[in-house]
Amino acid sequence: MDTVNTNIFSYLASFEDFIWSYFCLPAILLVGLYFTLKSRAVQLRRLPTVVKTFFGFLLNKSEEGCSRTGVHPIKTFFACIGGCVGIGNIVGITTAVQIGGPGAIFWMWIAAIIGSLVKYSEVFLGVNNRVKVGDGYRGGPMYVLRKAFGKKWIGALFCLLMCVYGVEVFQFSVVTSSVSANFGIAKPLVVIAFLGLIVFAEWGGVNRVGSICATIVFANITLLPHVFADIFHYAFTAHAATGAFCGSALILTMTQGIRRACYCCDIGVGYASIMHSESRVQSPSKQASLVIFDVFLDTFVICTMSSVIVLVTGTWTQDIDALFLVQNALAAYFPYMNIFIPLLLTLIGYSVIIAYFCAGMKAALFLSERHGRKLYYLYSGLILVLVSFVDTSVAYSVMSCVLALLLTLNLSGLFRLRREVDFGFGEREALPAFAE
Repeated sequence: MDTVNTNIFSYLASFEDFIWSYFCLPAILLVGLYFTLKSRAVQLRRLPTVVKTFFGFLLNKSEEGCSRTGVHPIKTFFACIGGCVGIGNIVGITTAVQIGGPGAIFWMWIAAIIGSLVKYSEVFLGVNNRVKVGDGYRGGPMYVLRKAFGKKWIGALFCLLMCVYGVEVFQFSVVTSSVSANFGIAKPLVVIAFLGLIVFAEWGGVNRVGSICATIVFANITLLPHVFADIFHYAFTAHAATGAFCGSALILTMTQGIRRACYCCDIGVGYASIMHSESRVQSPSKQASLVIFDVFLDTFVICTMSSVIVLVTGTWTQDIDALFLVQNALAAYFPYMNIFIPLLLTLIGYSVIIAYFCAGMKAALFLSERHGRKLYYLYSGLILVLVSFVDTSVAYSVMSCVLALLLTLNLSGLFRLRREVDFGFGEREALPAFAE
């Protein structure tokens, strides 16, 4: 039985590497570069405008152009970033460093810069093609793809994949493994307790990652020039990673950085489009501009901080599960990290899990208003229990494969509707939402 499982997981990993190396990597680069050139790098040129828009909404000073129908734009922003700022920013990105070397961070930055316009375009089209339901809106790739291809089954296919992706098996696996390993609690008990929290909540707030990591960076500030030199050097040079992974090639370094950026920042997944489509803002470009700020915070602040910590402390070379890399790095400077880190992972993991669970539920209801909720609860409960007992790397591979399929599908629809995307950041109003 173990041999069968090993073979299945081996095939899964091979499929993950194949689809990311030959489909997703070139697709995200080409589509992202297309929108970057088309907009004349608007994500860089007008970043101050994006920040101004965010704080305008935050301080309730940008209510012009908003209707009374829908959710406040800042709430959709936090709902979106609440599904991004999670375990992937701590464990997922350090896994990329462990496998692909320091150069993976460079490609994460590149993917974030050009991918921010992919995410912007997803949200723009989601808002521009949403439908009015009661006193709110519904939108997302299920509606965009239906328009792009003129086929209802395309939207249904997206929803099936989102139902699978909405059950965040990687984050669930990391949380249960971390709590069980650090507190010595039997894993079945941890799984049952954590699953109970998810069942009773379909929505969660945003939990911020602590600023304790800044202390580590300043303590090793003299090493930063060397660390960043390694990041740029190994971005274009094959690196022989130490520990359990040896001889990673340049293509592996690129794919590790890009796939982690897509996962951590929700680029090409469609989750952000679903959340932002419920906003009361009528201008699709103004609402979509918020995700550029989202990607900036997620990648250049949180993910980069986690990566720099394991690089300056040298823990990235340790032959251990990536789950414990940041914990070991922090433990050299602070006591009780075996308590703090599991609790931190539990908080941010819970936020992400229930946020994605909400998106998966919306997809399930799109497929069946009558039976979608019950079937999704049954499916998610079974899958979370089963996957929590496998290695976290296997859980990540599952999520990465589904992400690749979602990204391929969404980018296809996005490219077909590329001429509809506008980069005016508020100068163009949305088309009236039609009733479902």
